[in-house]
Amino acid sequence: MKRFILKIFIFLFFGNVALQLSSCKEERKTSEVKKVEVKFKKEGELQLKKATSDSLLASLDIEIADDEYSTQTGLMYRKSMHKNQGMLFIFPNVDYRSFYMKNTEISLDIIFIAEDKTIVSIQKNAQPMNETSLPSEAPAKYVLEVNAGMSDAWSLAKGDRIEFTTID
Repeated sequence: MKRFILKIFIFLFFGNVALQLSSCKEERKTSEVKKVEVKFKKEGELQLKKATSDSLLASLDIEIADDEYSTQTGLMYRKSMHKNQGMLFIFPNVDYRSFYMKNTEISLDIIFIAEDKTIVSIQKNAQPMNETSLPSEAPAKYVLEVNAGMSDAWSLAKGDRIEFTTID
C-alpha cells in the first residue's frame, strides 16, 4: 500500500511539474507575438483655409474614418504621423462630439467641424493614453485629428474652414 501511495505521489508531482513547464512555455509564446504596426493609408486630400481671406493654410493627406470600427479606433496604436497627414472622421449626423486618447500613442490636436465645413472648436495638445473626455464646443459632423501643435503652426481658428476630396 505504501508503494502504491508513493507511486501516486511521484506521478502527481512530476505531472504538476510538467504542467507548470508547459504553462511557462505557453506564456513565452504569447509574449513573442509580433505586434503589427498600423500604417497610414492615404484615402483623400484636405485643405484648411482661412475664413477671412480664403487663403490656403495647409494641405494634408488624410485617412478617412466613416464607419463604426474606424471611428472608434481612430489613430490608436500609431507610433507617429507625418506633419502633412491627418485623420478625418465623417459622422452620419451632426451632434456634440467627444473624443479621448485611449490607446493613442501620439499627441494630437482635435479639430471639430460643422456640417458646413467650418471649424467650431479645437482641442489642442491632447495627451497620449489619457482617457479624459475632450468635447466639442458646438455640434460637429466632421472631426480632424492632426499632430499636436499643428493648429497653432497654421494659425487655425474657429470659423476657418476645410475642403476635402476622397480617393476612390
